[in-house]
Amino acid sequence: MKSVAVFCGSSMGASPSYKEGAIELGQELAKQGITLIYGGASVGIMGTVADAVLESGGKVIGVLPKMLQDREIAHRGLTELIVVNSMHERKTKMSELAEGFIALPGGPGTMEEFFEIFTWAQLGLHGKPCGILNINGYFDLMLQFFRHMNEQQFLQDKYASMVLADTGPAGLLDKFRAYQPPSVKTYIKEGSQT
Repeated sequence: MKSVAVFCGSSMGASPSYKEGAIELGQELAKQGITLIYGGASVGIMGTVADAVLESGGKVIGVLPKMLQDREIAHRGLTELIVVNSMHERKTKMSELAEGFIALPGGPGTMEEFFEIFTWAQLGLHGKPCGILNINGYFDLMLQFFRHMNEQQFLQDKYASMVLADTGPAGLLDKFRAYQPPSVKTYIKEGSQT
């Protein structure tokens, strides 16, 4: 695995454990030689995970919509910053660059990004692992909701098995390496985009 996209909050959250977890993930990515692909901002745990990768000698590629660059939140010290025209273009570019996806604590934007990339996997648009770094139990309720969707037959077993979660970055990355995507019948024509 050479690159991982991280979806996370543009604020620090209520607990110092979120920042600590972001630093731990950044350090682990650098240690394993995995390039971080992320939203390109310097703020919140987004900036924290990027800084941790860079300070540990790793590579970071940021993908930032022009509207956010204009608000002066772009991280100035990245290995590469790609400026795109829209949020949709940002997600598409991140999905092209990454070989896996990790959600850290964040708000509605983080959830939207994770659920969209997870849905793309369900549709067979990619076979890349989708993981949740469950820092300080932040995602406990979401993981419970995935189980509820499965029990209520809105999420088939094979898709429920695609939700990879761990409380530590090394364990999650191990699960990424072992991941085998389920067989998915896709209704999307070859080569088309969502």
